[in-house]
Amino acid sequence: MSTNETTPGDVRDLGLAETGKKRIEWAAEWMPVLKSVREEFIHEKPLAGVRISACLHVTTETANLAIALKDGGGDVVLCASNPLSTQDDVAASLVADFGIPVYAIKGEDNETYYSHIAAALDHKPHITMDDGADLVHALHTDRQDVAQGVFGGTEETTTGVIRLRAMAEEGVLKYPIVAVNDAMTKHFFDNRYGTGQSTMDGIIRATNVLIAGLNVVVAGYGWCGRGVANRARGLGANVIVTEVDPTKALEAVMDGFRVIPMMEAAPIGDVFVTVTGDKHVVARDHFEAMKSGAIVCNSGHFNIELDLESLADMASGRRFVREFVEEYKLRDGRKIFILAEGRLVNLSAAEGHPAVVMDMSFANQALAARHLVVNKSDLTVGVHTVPEEIDKEVARRKLKSMGIHIDQLSPGQVKYLSTWLEGT
Repeated sequence: MSTNETTPGDVRDLGLAETGKKRIEWAAEWMPVLKSVREEFIHEKPLAGVRISACLHVTTETANLAIALKDGGGDVVLCASNPLSTQDDVAASLVADFGIPVYAIKGEDNETYYSHIAAALDHKPHITMDDGADLVHALHTDRQDVAQGVFGGTEETTTGVIRLRAMAEEGVLKYPIVAVNDAMTKHFFDNRYGTGQSTMDGIIRATNVLIAGLNVVVAGYGWCGRGVANRARGLGANVIVTEVDPTKALEAVMDGFRVIPMMEAAPIGDVFVTVTGDKHVVARDHFEAMKSGAIVCNSGHFNIELDLESLADMASGRRFVREFVEEYKLRDGRKIFILAEGRLVNLSAAEGHPAVVMDMSFANQALAARHLVVNKSDLTVGVHTVPEEIDKEVARRKLKSMGIHIDQLSPGQVKYLSTWLEGT
C-alpha cells in the first residue's frame, strides 16, 4: 500500500499511476457530455467550497467524474462502493496525478472496506455521492456526528434508491437525496445497455465459456435484467427469465423469453445471473436442484442475492480454479461455480460499463450536485427525482455529441398540446 506524500488516501501502489492515467484519458474520449459539463464547471466553479464524499466504483469513468467535480471547485474524496470493483491503477492516478484522495484497494476485506468509508466521512461532507447507499447508511448509524453538515446527496443505483426510500418512509433519512438512478438518461441506457454488455463481458472473461447454446437464467427483468437477457440472446443463448412482478414477467414473455419460476429453472440452467436488488434470489433449494457445472453470478449491487452461506454449508470443499471462479464441490459430487465471490461480476471480473453510457450517468451526477448547491435551502428531506430539465439536457448534449439532430415542435403544435379546445 502506498499514498502520495501530499495527497492522503489508501491505494495499492502509486507506481500504477502512469497506466491508470492513460486509461482515464481513454475513457474521457468516450465521455463528451461529461466533458462539456466539466468545461462549464471550470469556468463557473459551482461547487466552490463544497466538500464531497463519494462512495462509488473506482473506475476510469468515475475518475472522470471526480476530476470534473474537482474542476468545478469541489473538495472531493473518493472511496470504493464494492470491495472488488476498484481499478488499482485508476485509484493510484487519481491520488498521484490529480490530487484527489482515494481510499480503495481491489480485493480489500470488509474491515478495510468500512474503514475506507469512515475515512470518506472524516472529510465531513456537504454532499454525499453513493452507489448502493453504504456511505449514507454508515453516516446515519455509526457516523451521525457528520450528518449535520450535509445538505444533500445523490444515489447511483436501483439498490441504493430502494434503501433510501425505505429510510425516508421510516422517517430516519436526514437530508435530501437525488435519485440519479431514476433519470431516464441513466436507467434506460446505463442499466440496460451498460449492465447487459458488461455482465456478459465479465462472465466470458472469468470463464471463457461459449455462451451460444447455453441455457442462461436471468433473475429479474428490470432495466438491468432486460439488458442482460438481450445481450445473452444476442450471443446465442437460450434465455430464461424469472420474475416476481407480473407486469415485468408479461413483458419478458412479450419480448420472446421463456418465463418460469426459479425452482423450475434451477435444474436446466447452465449460467445464472441475478439482477434484482433483493436477497437470496438463488437460495439453498435452488443450489440443491442445479446440475453439476452450473455457473452462478450476480450483477445486482450486493452479493446477498446469492445464498452463499447455504452453499458453503452444502459444500465438502472449495477452491479457486480460475481468477474470479470459485468451485464449490458438494457432498454428492456435483460442482457449482461462483463468479467473483457473488459480487458484481461486471466490475469484478471485467471493467464495468463502457464509458459511452457512463457519460450520461455521470453527467447527471455532476449536474445533480450543482442542483443541490443551488437549491440547498429549498429541497425537503427525502428522495427526489432528477429534475426533468437536467435529464433532457443530458440527452440533448448526448445527441449533439453524436451529430444527431431532431425535430422541434412548431408554435401551433405547442399550442395544440396545451389545450383541450381543439379536437376532430
